[in-house]
Amino acid sequence: MFARVTEYKMKSGSRDAATEKLNAMKSQILAMPGMLQFINVMNEDGSGCVIALVDSEETSNANAEAVAAAWAQFSDVLEAAPSAKGFDVIANWSN
Repeated sequence: MFARVTEYKMKSGSRDAATEKLNAMKSQILAMPGMLQFINVMNEDGSGCVIALVDSEETSNANAEAVAAAWAQFSDVLEAAPSAKGFDVIANWSN
């Protein structure tokens, strides 16, 4: 399993609009090949992080174009381009 962790910053006052866009894109995001889990967290100031768990690094890399297209839909509410890093998942626990 592989995690793509993306930090972002939304423009001031755009949290509600960004959340609405995100919710409208749920099926598009979850339909990406290899997608296992998608978590998006955001503070009141618009700083946030996406953690996307996929089946492999290769799948994550192959999704790069679709991911870029998804982020492009937030261009009007993003303060700057998001910054992504990838990691091998060594634990994925939940209750």
